Amino acid sequence: MEPRIGRPSGGEYRNPRRLVQKRIYLERNVVVLSAAVFLFAFGEELWNSFLPKYMETWGASIAVIAVFGTFKDFLDALYQYPGGVISDQIGERRALMLFAGFAAVGYAVYLLAERPWVFFIGVLFVMAWGSLGLPALFSMIGAAVSAERRTWGFSWQSLLKRLPMVFAPALGGWMIVHWGMIRGVRSGLTLAVVIALLTLFLQKWFYVDHRMAPGAPVLRPQKVFQQLSPALKRLLISDIFARLAEGIAEIFIVLYAMNHLGLSAQQFGLLVGIQMAVAIAGYLPAAALAERFGRKPVVSFTFVCFALFPLLVLLAHNFLQMAGAFVVGGLREFGEPARKAMIVNLSEPKARGAHVGLYYLIRNLSVTPAAALGGFLWHLISPRATFETAFFCGIVGVLLFAVAVREPQPEVRYEMDHA
Repeated sequence: MEPRIGRPSGGEYRNPRRLVQKRIYLERNVVVLSAAVFLFAFGEELWNSFLPKYMETWGASIAVIAVFGTFKDFLDALYQYPGGVISDQIGERRALMLFAGFAAVGYAVYLLAERPWVFFIGVLFVMAWGSLGLPALFSMIGAAVSAERRTWGFSWQSLLKRLPMVFAPALGGWMIVHWGMIRGVRSGLTLAVVIALLTLFLQKWFYVDHRMAPGAPVLRPQKVFQQLSPALKRLLISDIFARLAEGIAEIFIVLYAMNHLGLSAQQFGLLVGIQMAVAIAGYLPAAALAERFGRKPVVSFTFVCFALFPLLVLLAHNFLQMAGAFVVGGLREFGEPARKAMIVNLSEPKARGAHVGLYYLIRNLSVTPAAALGGFLWHLISPRATFETAFFCGIVGVLLFAVAVREPQPEVRYEMDHA
């Protein structure tokens, strides 16, 4: 008889130390991957927030930046399913090592770029770790952590991924202020290359791949889509609208803050740090709330924040008001671990990489035109139209999730597929 999911006792909530000790699953692979996630995030966030401005320095127009954002979103979508299939077939360790190597090549291309079109080549490799590798990360947590504790597993992974974002953007902004845009960003990219190679060797020597044989047969995406549960499909639709709210405005926020409000690169780096600090502070409380009261209320709150963030950015007129908007931006992460746990729990264990990959393929492909739409509205109408449209899409996502998505009851069984 398989065990059933139960809720923790009230005594556990009265004893936070006992709760944390019980919830953290220090499986070796979780530790290794968490370290890799932390290091990659630090390397990328030194320069990633300033990339649109850096491209502008090399002659990229708003239209080129918008196309770049759209191309990046397209790759983010396109890479998900093959990344999941590769993970299912060769194991998470080999897949993640391969993707780390690709990312290092991409950072090097960015480092040497002196023309806007070169960034379109670099992004082909840069997206490997975050996009090709995402299904492998989900599969690893799904295999290492039992179903009722996966929200905690994703919370710790998300916490370690976002922790460098508190100080790395501010450090990157400091380098730009003191060394100039080109030298500052290139210094960050150099560190990113070194860190990517370090994580590659970290996974090679310390990650243990338990996959001894090929996984599930490779199926066409149409067949895999038929296998997705109805609940997962409804979650997908609401998630698409929430991400449209993000994608329409996200790449233009740095331009709005620096070009329209007159904020410096260092100030914008501090804003990103504030956003990440709020996100980090919310991960573990959100996991506790999701476990005690269910995941749906927590995810609903997250979707509301996705809708409000672009509107609050538009309404801000100075640094302090923008800081308030970025606090709400940080709260967009509050329910992300719970949403990821819902995706994994609703996926087939033997083909989890393919299921997760297809979910993100459809979601991200649907969001691919978002940056282009935002640029179109910005250029032909006004920046206000970009942020207002993002807000509207976010509200649609909130309503769809509230009405259509029902969380399975807590007594649903789980499988210990890592045993």
